[in-house]
Amino acid sequence: FLMAATDPQVLALAAQITESREQDIPLLLLKLKGILSSPSLGCEESNKIKQDIYDYGLTQYCLLVLKRDHSQLHGAWATAAQLAEILSHCCVGLEVKEDPEEFYKKFLPSTIDSLLVLGKRLQARFIRAIKDKEKQDFLHWFQMVTDAICWLFGGHTQLAACVLQNDRFLQLLITDDVETAIIMMSLLHNILRINSSVLLQVEEETLHSVLDELVYKLSSTTNPAVGSAATKLLLLMAKFCQQLVQLLTARYKGLKGLLSKQWTGKGFDREVNQLLDLLDLEQSSGKGEMQKQHQAACIIQAAWRGFQTRKRLKKLPQAVITLQRSFRAKREQKLQHLTKQKEDEALKLQMQLQRQRAMRLFHERQLALLEVVHASQMNKYMQEMEEKSALTIQRFWRGYRARRIFHQQKQSLKEYKAAIIIQRAACKFLEKRRRRRPLSPWKEPKGLTDEQRLALQQKVDDYIKLHPASQMTEEMSKELHMQAQAKLAQFLLRSRLDQRAAQRREALLAQVNTDVELLMNAPGLAETTEKDLSAFMSRSIPVATKARQTHNTMLKYTRWPWWKKLGDEFMEDDVIPDDAINTELETLFIGGRK
Repeated sequence: FLMAATDPQVLALAAQITESREQDIPLLLLKLKGILSSPSLGCEESNKIKQDIYDYGLTQYCLLVLKRDHSQLHGAWATAAQLAEILSHCCVGLEVKEDPEEFYKKFLPSTIDSLLVLGKRLQARFIRAIKDKEKQDFLHWFQMVTDAICWLFGGHTQLAACVLQNDRFLQLLITDDVETAIIMMSLLHNILRINSSVLLQVEEETLHSVLDELVYKLSSTTNPAVGSAATKLLLLMAKFCQQLVQLLTARYKGLKGLLSKQWTGKGFDREVNQLLDLLDLEQSSGKGEMQKQHQAACIIQAAWRGFQTRKRLKKLPQAVITLQRSFRAKREQKLQHLTKQKEDEALKLQMQLQRQRAMRLFHERQLALLEVVHASQMNKYMQEMEEKSALTIQRFWRGYRARRIFHQQKQSLKEYKAAIIIQRAACKFLEKRRRRRPLSPWKEPKGLTDEQRLALQQKVDDYIKLHPASQMTEEMSKELHMQAQAKLAQFLLRSRLDQRAAQRREALLAQVNTDVELLMNAPGLAETTEKDLSAFMSRSIPVATKARQTHNTMLKYTRWPWWKKLGDEFMEDDVIPDDAINTELETLFIGGRK
């Protein structure tokens, strides 16, 4: 049914576009202008053709072509402008019955956005153009696009708010170019004429931006055409809504003087006077309210100033204390600086005096040497003194360099020792884990066969025959047992005596070590007191002293860093780490034993 009722020209064009290449589609879409402008079409027939164009997707094709790069189209910007005009004519008078939300909520706003983008590009090309012919062409195409936008929201009045809220519309309006600015203000005038309530539908920020731009054009230009268009727009807005008059009066204080001084006698005095009358009326009606607000503001300001004064008076004592503290601190700092400066000067003067005194002594010593040393030995003596001085300087320099290198390598040496201790602990841990590793399960050996068992038995018999065992009687066994018992008793007696002798030697060595340490640490005979004498007469005092030293050594060992004691964690339970302690504990003599 749809195919039978479809216009043959639309059907043929849709088939041709389907079979054509992508770059040829824009030129084919231009044929829609001839189909729509046919003089034989009535209103109903024209709407039917627009419905067919939409149903076959030709309108969507136009929108897709407008979103592409227009410089690559055949005919470039002229083709794009004509397609914009065709698209607007296709959308006006079209009533979509199937899925109307897709058309009204998505397709039409997308069309408006594409047309504004095209207008922005044409405006930029027009401003950059140099030749008059190019400027005229771009201005004509820009006018075509704005006319298409006017035609589109003239048929769909709900698009007026969409145009105003679009960021690209503000970008097109905010321009210093006279021709495009006049065209955009004409577009805004058509929007307000078609849908006067649109200003109440847009956001406050958008409304302020539009008003700011119009007032800026009045204040920044002297062109009568721009001034006339901006004044007519402001007058139309003021006539429509009283709130806009209040906004103009409150937001733009100098608008009234600007209109009366700069734009009177420019050829549109009637519009200027009407706008001034509206502003005067609003200002006179708002004087009483402004006076009340002024009085209220004065009362609030007086109360606020009184509160601030009382607050400052309360804080005045604390401020004085803070100021005095700051002054005293600054004065003390200045006195300290002066004292330090005097001390530095005194030290410098003292060092200078010492240097002069040393030089004087040096010269006096040289003069004394000249009197004592023979003249023939003077060169030799001076050479020896120079050598000694050089050796002294070299010795001090080597010491300084060695200390500096030692301080530089101290941290590296510490890290090296720590790494060695950690590696040793890790090796002990791995060795301990290896020893504790469970043995592999016992595997039962393979059994011997009968032939192997007979051969092994034959070898055993042959060995016994070759090596017969010696015969021993019972008396010989008893005698051998008695001899073994006697040797064992003799060995045990001798070992007990050796153990007592060893203990005796150890006790004597420990006593000797303690006595030697006491003697080495004892004061001279001229400084000896009774307390020192009691240390040699009593055996408990040196023992207590040694025990105290041992205790301090143990405390020092417990305070070692973790990496020095890391190896103790991986030792056996029955092994005591004596190597690290005995180096400092040495031998402790307690009660005659070690």
